[in-house]
Amino acid sequence: MAIDHVDLARLDLNLLVAFDALLQERSVTRAAARIGIGQSAMSASLARLRRLFDDELLTRAPDGMRPTPRAAALAEPLRSVLREVQALVHREEHFDPATVERTFTVSLPDSLEILLGPRLIAYLRAHAPGVHLLLRSVEAVRILDELDADRVDLALGFFNRGQVHHKQRLLYRDTYVVLFHADLVGLTAPIGLDDYLRFPHVLTSLRETAHGVVDDALALIGRSRVLAVTTPRFLVVPFLVRSAPVLATMHARLAHAFAGSLGLRVSPVPVALDDVAVSMLWHASYDRDPAHRWLRNLLVTLAGEEAAIGPIG
Repeated sequence: MAIDHVDLARLDLNLLVAFDALLQERSVTRAAARIGIGQSAMSASLARLRRLFDDELLTRAPDGMRPTPRAAALAEPLRSVLREVQALVHREEHFDPATVERTFTVSLPDSLEILLGPRLIAYLRAHAPGVHLLLRSVEAVRILDELDADRVDLALGFFNRGQVHHKQRLLYRDTYVVLFHADLVGLTAPIGLDDYLRFPHVLTSLRETAHGVVDDALALIGRSRVLAVTTPRFLVVPFLVRSAPVLATMHARLAHAFAGSLGLRVSPVPVALDDVAVSMLWHASYDRDPAHRWLRNLLVTLAGEEAAIGPIG
């Protein structure tokens, strides 16, 4: 569609900034403080927005202001437009990581934090000291909303869903192995299926369910296992295995990272499991942002190096 410059020139783009702040804060007072204007000016902006869209947009509710269906439908397109405008205005012709000042909020599971974190932080301190990271746990059920609300810049993990305005890129593929304490269970690699099912297991689940990919694979061959404990934290698993006669089926990179230092052993899994894909997920509005693109490319590089020379150190 051709741009109607005359019609567009009549629109004060600051109104869209105010609209976004109102949708985020659900309060005239907080929205005004967010963009640095007075409360009366924000109230006037809301009145103009209502006339512009011929809709109330935000109505009073016991817990603040509630967006109308029209406002809720406009929220994501509005944020996409504002991100594009911001990227257009602030995009640097020659991006220099050595001089950029930027804080990235990254959601990821603890397993990836231990695998990629040390090498990433070392690289940033040496080559991009102005780049800072705010690391947060990844919550699969909320991550798309977090990206859409601009509360997270980049998510790392195991994703199988997204919308058209989300971008995804593979970091690496991993396999599964069995992690065990040879002295406690009296086994040596490779572990057979009967021995594998003779001991209770530790399951890591981010979905708060006592069922995993191993249980699905065992069900296909008419077998099942006993779970000793289910935890959402990958990093606690090696310490549980070190202390009790239990087995853990976990991602190979993390298992090998801890096996040597904790005196543990690894074995192939005696049941067929698909490889796991570890990916990055971000909002499409940041796809061409030079700093964001640089960080994504750096993570791909570091993930490849980690596979080649080991996960820690």
